[in-house]
Amino acid sequence: MERAASELNFERAAQTRDRILAVRRVLASQFVQGERGDLDVLACVSRNGKACVEVLFFRGGMSLGNRSYFPRFLGEATEAEVLRAFVLQHYTDKAVPTELLISHAIEDQALLEEVLSDQSGRKVKLVCNPRGDRAKWAEMAMRTAESALSSELAAQATINARREDLRKLLGLRECPIRIECFDISHTQGDFTVASCVVFDPQGPVRGDYRKFNIEGVAPGDDYAAMRQALTRRFARLAKGEGIAPDLLLIDGGIGQVQQAVDVLDEFQMSSILIVGVAKGPERRSGEESLIVAPSMHEIFPGSASLALHLIAQVRDEAHRFAITGHRARRSKAPRHSTLDDVPGIGSKRKKALLKAF
Repeated sequence: MERAASELNFERAAQTRDRILAVRRVLASQFVQGERGDLDVLACVSRNGKACVEVLFFRGGMSLGNRSYFPRFLGEATEAEVLRAFVLQHYTDKAVPTELLISHAIEDQALLEEVLSDQSGRKVKLVCNPRGDRAKWAEMAMRTAESALSSELAAQATINARREDLRKLLGLRECPIRIECFDISHTQGDFTVASCVVFDPQGPVRGDYRKFNIEGVAPGDDYAAMRQALTRRFARLAKGEGIAPDLLLIDGGIGQVQQAVDVLDEFQMSSILIVGVAKGPERRSGEESLIVAPSMHEIFPGSASLALHLIAQVRDEAHRFAITGHRARRSKAPRHSTLDDVPGIGSKRKKALLKAF
């Protein structure tokens, strides 16, 4: 600001002054009166078999925001049990603040404090039912958790409606639990990568995602690339590794779907339903057709179909994951120059030529 003013650039100096004032206001709003240390505020709520843990972060007396977590749990767990399991897992690889304000009393609280203290190398204290301003933060965390859980349950209701519509569209007796989708990505046939993404009734299961670097196929041969990826995936399944999908989605037309049919027949897994997702003639979203194996008959759900919305979500995630893997592989590949193909030109001469011309 002072440099701009000394250069008589008063308009820029005024803009910089306004930015300084804005930063000061933000910092002032983040400061928590009466607090100087580090602490997290955790609140847990559960409803309809789903739980939300809301965490408010305070460091050095400053509010650093909040985050909602939706831990998965089996059976009928109480909110205190969910919170206890969350604390144990969440702070396994994270710095633990000196205090944790918790919404529910945790069983073996003293033991948990000892574990966290040993992990962090300093005393960690868990506080339930705080008073004063801290009680307001605990109440704020609880309200935020309730709101986040309501939004999550609404989103889950939409997912359930889409899955039910998919069941009806494909004429299934039950909704498919585990959905896998394969896609292929490359640049003019080079650095080909296949992706496999997994969805269950709660959404993406990112821990089960897989990428396959495709080798030994002709550049641009998507059929061979798809066959190699599927063979590698289901060869492992045949050995007892992993979980079989209820529905296998293939991004592509009849050719790609036929590769999936052949691979699953080879491993005697023809009971798995295979559906191809083919783009429409204009390649617009909502105009896709579904190719159902083994009859290869086509279904045109239309843009209003909830089932197609779910399939498009899974397909788009597979596409994104494949492109991410492809770009990562391409970025690691050594740079190639046409000079590399000229006999008698080594690395030093190539460098000199490139620099000169």
